[in-house]
Amino acid sequence: MSITSSRTILPVKILIMALTILFCVQPLFARPDGKTKHWVGTWASAPSLVAHSKSAEDRLTPNAQPGATGATLREVVHVSIGGDMVRVRFSNLYGTGPLVIGAAEIAQTLKGAAIVPGSGHPLTFHGQPSVSIPNGALVLSDPTPFKFAPLSDLTVSFYLPSPSGPVTEHQLGEATSYHAPGNVVSSATLEAPATETSWYYLNGIDTLASADAGAILTIGDSITDGARSTVDTNQRWPDELARRLQADPKYRNLSVLNEGISGNKILLDGAGPNALARFDRDVIAQSGARYLLILEGINDIGRLHSDPTANTTAADLIFALDQMIQRAHAYGIAVIGCTLTPYHGAGYYSDNGEAVRKAVNDWIRTGGAFDGFIDFEAAVRDPNHPDTFLPDYQPGDHLHPNDTGYKVMGDAIDLKLFTLKAKQP
Repeated sequence: MSITSSRTILPVKILIMALTILFCVQPLFARPDGKTKHWVGTWASAPSLVAHSKSAEDRLTPNAQPGATGATLREVVHVSIGGDMVRVRFSNLYGTGPLVIGAAEIAQTLKGAAIVPGSGHPLTFHGQPSVSIPNGALVLSDPTPFKFAPLSDLTVSFYLPSPSGPVTEHQLGEATSYHAPGNVVSSATLEAPATETSWYYLNGIDTLASADAGAILTIGDSITDGARSTVDTNQRWPDELARRLQADPKYRNLSVLNEGISGNKILLDGAGPNALARFDRDVIAQSGARYLLILEGINDIGRLHSDPTANTTAADLIFALDQMIQRAHAYGIAVIGCTLTPYHGAGYYSDNGEAVRKAVNDWIRTGGAFDGFIDFEAAVRDPNHPDTFLPDYQPGDHLHPNDTGYKVMGDAIDLKLFTLKAKQP
């Protein structure tokens, strides 16, 4: 017969519960000095919908016979913060069947399709060298020791042994990727590879960072994606922000993740799902997300020029922006609004659209919903024609910045914004 009383059982239960909570909340990684580390994204891209009509065999094996199924993809990315441990994320979001990765490796980039000899580290998935990703899903590689510097170029190579179906891609990579027949994942160079300026399947790279490190997310359209910037030079405005952060010791622990999609809208699908629909995947789910910069809405406004069914109002866009603010605040992410840049002279300009743009910008500056704001409009407009890009800052389409314009935008960001805390929801 038990002699344990109910008075004894209760404190024991409380002790067990306390120990359980203690162990559950302990971070997974700890340093010898007792400080913990956590995963923070150092590079990311947003999947778009463009490739639905084409199979992987059409797009990824141009050097092979039609319908061939063996190809290595070698993709070069420009990271923001450095580290000594990585995990790589692959996405099969738009696939209609499993995506099989037969082998994968991360290495330091030498030049073009060449990697630094001896720098390659194989990636594994639950200890295995290959993985099958279900349609609509993504996978993370196992943590892999790999030392790399901030603002460096990394190369991720992976082999597709079998048909993959529709491609999950980020179309406007503005960075050259390489495709070659066969499994040449570990080759130091590739012989006459085909080239693209899109990223296929590669969705993000995280690094194990100090407890005070965090990620700045930038969500937007082609102006965030870097349209009209020079390929392979990393001159998008988020790249310029990353360089400025690394140049200042107070902010070197902050990464920048570019979640722009060219042609994207806030309210309607098109080039990628609408911003509200992709928000959880491309913002909330990113490792170490701490700040969010939103520069989006000009494509919604542009529809007012030629679409007779378009009736987008400033109130519609403000509502959607406020929805993003509330959702981010619920996760402790501080949200910084970015004023919409001028577009007079662009192909889809209209007086009605300009009135909407001005009203949205006024709300961004004075509405009080954002934790802070960046006045990109003021940074790039022509002072003599405020509804127009300064000629030196745009390539002639009156909509997108050129390399100079992107740098001006990056320089216009007050780094003190990255000391703000998210307002309480």
